[in-house]
Amino acid sequence: MMTDNIIITIGRQFGSGGHEIGNKLAERLDIPLYDHNLMRMAAKELNLDEGMAKEADETMLGKFLSAYVVGIGSYTMFMDGKEGTEPISDRMYASQTELIKKLAKRSSCVIVGRCADYVLGDYSNCLNTFIYAYEEERIRRIMRIYELTEKEAKDKIRKVDRERKLYYEAHTGRKWGSIEAHQMLLNSSLLGVEGVVDILEAIYRRKMAEKTD
Repeated sequence: MMTDNIIITIGRQFGSGGHEIGNKLAERLDIPLYDHNLMRMAAKELNLDEGMAKEADETMLGKFLSAYVVGIGSYTMFMDGKEGTEPISDRMYASQTELIKKLAKRSSCVIVGRCADYVLGDYSNCLNTFIYAYEEERIRRIMRIYELTEKEAKDKIRKVDRERKLYYEAHTGRKWGSIEAHQMLLNSSLLGVEGVVDILEAIYRRKMAEKTD
């Protein structure tokens, strides 16, 4: 699909600084950033309570699969109580998918998570990247941000990464964090947050310049 807008999608390991990179990049380029606000927009369209919608966001499928594997069988927590309706997680994903497509047509933007690289797979001006980092640096970042012990940070990283991986792979059929699924893998431990932003900004501006040549 052709569009004049340039869309930058960011997949990320938990604690890699991917969200901070998305924020800084959007500010530098003066374009919108879509991340958790997509969840709120989808919840409004579906007339869902925001708290319930938040539970059905990126980590919901991972929570369900983890529970299913150990036999908890808590699938009902994904439903809204209406017989015959789709799980809230499925409805949220469908709604966010349509929102992503609409927003990509509206203007250039940065989208963090939400399988946006897959959703916009047929867009010609889409730059898909995945941010990762060394484990020790991720642990330090999560300890600092959430005021956790080292063990708590390790556990949280393992949990969130697992949930994101399950969510992404279940919806896309692609391997989360692989070069096959993303055009670029960038190590924020080596490059630094500002270094990653510099790279993505340069690519964006080069693409913009090519459009005007």
